[in-house]
Amino acid sequence: MVVRRLEWVLIPMGRTGIGLLCCVALTCAAFSVAAQKPKKDQLEKPMAGPRATALEVTTIYVSASTESERVGKVQIGREMVVAGKSGDWLKVYANTDIEEMQNERDAPMVGEDSTPPPISGWARAKGIVEEDTPNGDLIVMGTAANEEALASDPRGPVNSAEAARLLYRRVIEMFPNSPLVAEAAWRSADIHWQLEKADNATLASNRERDPHLRPEMDDSDLKKVIKNNPRTRWAALAAFDLIDAKLCGQWEGRTECPVKEADVYLKYAEEYPDGPRTARALYEAIYRMAVLTNMYEGENNEGKSREAHQKASEIAGQLRARFADSEYAWRAGSLLYKLDQGIPVYGNDFQ
Repeated sequence: MVVRRLEWVLIPMGRTGIGLLCCVALTCAAFSVAAQKPKKDQLEKPMAGPRATALEVTTIYVSASTESERVGKVQIGREMVVAGKSGDWLKVYANTDIEEMQNERDAPMVGEDSTPPPISGWARAKGIVEEDTPNGDLIVMGTAANEEALASDPRGPVNSAEAARLLYRRVIEMFPNSPLVAEAAWRSADIHWQLEKADNATLASNRERDPHLRPEMDDSDLKKVIKNNPRTRWAALAAFDLIDAKLCGQWEGRTECPVKEADVYLKYAEEYPDGPRTARALYEAIYRMAVLTNMYEGENNEGKSREAHQKASEIAGQLRARFADSEYAWRAGSLLYKLDQGIPVYGNDFQ
């Protein structure tokens, strides 16, 4: 992480967000930044104050009055610092619509000033949660969950997923001792991953069979969840997401893809035997073995076809024994019925 200057600045916090930091006295051995002068359009260093976040789109005014000039708007989940209070008004320094997930690899070099500074002004206290708000972690977490639910509704606001991700980040940063931190970290990382995955899905290169030829995805947040919460359900959830980057874009009728993918899912199930995604991982492996049964049959390789069929049956037995009440056990039973009856689950009917 690079400290850019000794003043109020925006700096990358790990690879998970943009933080507001009040630098009172820092020493940088590698760079002499104390002599750098702030630019004219930079804000005066604010007073220290509690962190806060907006639960709704919030207008910032020049003074504590709705009749005063508007400075700008702060979107849901953006970070604020409260520098003062006056009745129902808060003096805030706040991030606006800049990207809060700037990666370390994209961070500006020392001396550059490409990141817009936070805006300063007054905002109504209504709808703003501070880090010392009673049950603030529950309030922010609940709002994040509501926004995440809206993101899956076609009628929901366009930016609900991003708002949810930012609010989960605020839980982590504003309430580091909350028991909700691990869950918030996983949910924030998962939303970031799914949004990036959806963006990449529109690219032709995303259909490349070789995973290395597809667009690279930022897996740093998911890996951080695994590192900070080893052998937990959150680690298991994050690790399952990461499987996406190991799958073929398209199989193109080649057996090596389902062979490789089945192995990936089986290794996952072995590493996380009781995880919340383990039943699904076993089913995914069964499905690929069923596909291989048909692929090898289409190649007139009866020996390998029988082996794949047998392997699918063995894995299905494990799935039934360990997760009998899971829908994936039921779905696996349907696959095996088709295989036993000679009904193709992939490609054309080779009979």
